[in-house]
Parts: sequence; C-alpha cells; structure tokens
Amino acid sequence: MGVSAETEKLARVRLNFFACHRSDWLLRLIDIYGGAAELLKRPPEELAAQGGVMLETAQRLAAQAASADPEKELEAARKSGISVLTVLDPVYPELLKKIYDPPLVLYVRGELKPAPAAAIVGTRKATAYGLRVAARLAAELAGAGVAVASGLARGIDTSAHKAAVESGGATWAALGSGLNCIYPDENKRLAETIVGSGGALVSEFPLDKGPLPPNFPRRNRIISGLSLAVVVVEGGFESGALITARFALDQGREVLAVPGPIDSPASRGPNYLIKNGAYPAECGADIISCFPDEALPGVKRGSIPESVYAPPAALKGLSPDALESYSAISGESGGLSADEVTIKLDWPVQRAAAALFELEASSLVISRGGRYNKNL
Repeated sequence: MGVSAETEKLARVRLNFFACHRSDWLLRLIDIYGGAAELLKRPPEELAAQGGVMLETAQRLAAQAASADPEKELEAARKSGISVLTVLDPVYPELLKKIYDPPLVLYVRGELKPAPAAAIVGTRKATAYGLRVAARLAAELAGAGVAVASGLARGIDTSAHKAAVESGGATWAALGSGLNCIYPDENKRLAETIVGSGGALVSEFPLDKGPLPPNFPRRNRIISGLSLAVVVVEGGFESGALITARFALDQGREVLAVPGPIDSPASRGPNYLIKNGAYPAECGADIISCFPDEALPGVKRGSIPESVYAPPAALKGLSPDALESYSAISGESGGLSADEVTIKLDWPVQRAAAALFELEASSLVISRGGRYNKNL
C-alpha cells in the first residue's frame, strides 16, 4: 500500500532541511526507493552505499531529518501565506522541474503564474550605466508580459525588480535565504512590493534559514531554471552573475549579455560572454527573439516598440564603445551630435570620437548637419 500525498510531502520537507545544500544524490535515492517516505526508512549505511556518498554524510542526513519538524514548518508557512511545493504538485514550475537538480521543496510567497520569463542579473556594485540598462530591459520585458526573474540583491537585481514593478509587470525574486529572512534588509519593502504587485518570492531554503554565503550559488540555478533566457548586465569574472550564466548553459537556456565599456571592470564578464558566443542584448526585443516558438504566444510583442537597432549580424565585431554609442544614437529620433554623445555617455571627447568613427566606417550611422543618425 502506497503512502499518501501528504505523507510524501512531509517526508520531502523533512529531507529538505538537509538537502538544500545539495539535492542531486537525494533525488537519485528518492527515485531508487520510489519516494522520500521510503528513503527515510533506510539506515545510513544503505543510503551511503546506494547514494555514493560517505557514511558520515548519510549519518548527518539521518540526524538532521530526525530532528526536523515538517508539520511545524508547513503550519508556519500556511500562517504566513506561503505555498510549499514539491515536484509532485501540479503548480510546481514546469521549467524548474526539468533542470538537473530541481529544488526538493520550493517555498513561494505571492503568485508564480505560468508565464514566459527572462532573468536579468548582474553585480551588486553596478555602475550608473548598468542600473539604467537593467531598468530599461526589465521595463520592456514587463510591458510585453514577460516575467522578470532575479535575485533581490543590491545593484542590478534591485534595478530590474523595481523597473518591472513600476511597469506593471510581474517579477520573481529567488532568495539565498528562507522567506522569513529577507536579505538584504534594505530590500524588505521591495520584497513586499513584488508580492503586492502580482509577483513572487521563491526559495528552496527552510523558512528561517539565514543568508549564508554557500546559499547564493545554489539560489542562482533557480533564477536560471525559472527562465527561458538569462541576461548578464554587469559583473566581473568571479561574479555570481557569471555563475548564473553557467547554470543557464547547463540547463539549455539562452545566455545574453549587455555590451559595456572596455575600461569598466563591471563589463568584463558580459564582454567576455559576448566574445565567447553570447548574444548581445540591447533591447527587450533581442531577449524575446531568443525564446522558443512555443513561448511566443504568451508574449505581447506589439507592446514593445519596433527595435531601433540594426540587425544583429551588422553589429557583430563592433567594440563595446561603438555598440553603446549606436544604442544611444538609435534611441533618439533626431539623432545626436558628437557633443551630445559625449554628454549622454559621460565620456571624454576622444573616446566618443573613436566610437563614432568606427560606426561611420561600418556604415551604421551617417552624419548630416553635424548630427549622427542610424543608417540601418
């Protein structure tokens, strides 16, 4: 006689007090034994042999599982208006269910409605350029009915979440802590706004789990796992945003990056990704163009202004400065003078002149009456 759905859910919640640190071997054992409830009946020696882990690890799992109180956890979640999902629940996100190691338990506060989603991620130490671009991309996606996923961190994440909310769209924040421990503190109000505007906070960590450093790389696979595409706006080579990009590649997601100034440390990560095959992201339409065909009916493409950018092939090979200058010029119906480019991008005159020369030589812009206009 099989166990009830409620018993199985309690068993998975119990296991998750340990499994949130790494779930792949436990998911394998759950599959072998046909469920978490059956797994919990097995001695540590058997779990170590079947799971291919050290006996000490299996013993710690048994001890932590025995000390956990899943009934108390579920009741606390219910009182806080938090849904507790496992892959056995029909509302568990389909995309997330298909990754290599989906969360054993997913806590959701708010509404995680089925919708095409894109992740916008980047450094906590964002530049003004990065914050501006993240906000613009998020606003365009939100306006098209695309959910914006990110990590509620300072910098790029915060800018993306805020812009999505202000544009009337949904945004999903994946946390590196339990939902009772919003981090960072200054984003507690933003977290409430996300939930109140039809978005969601999600986490695989038990409700009262604090924001420990190892949690955040784990959190990043959820951001990419919920999304059809991941856009890296800014970040260095060791940035968590590049970790998210690696997860995205492993999960078969599209990876895009925002080209940035070559002398900006914050743009090293995105520029590196572009040099290695990532698609340059300059507008919401670029991101949506990477969605699979089956996701496009859920996108309000008519709400995104027709792209003001040249065909992507024409932009290949341009320097990041030339790309940024082209974006600035394309966004102005009357074009820009060289002085206006210098002021808008806050660049030295020589830098702007070099970028404009490159664009003219590539026939992407044309100068008329001292003003540069796009030529494609």
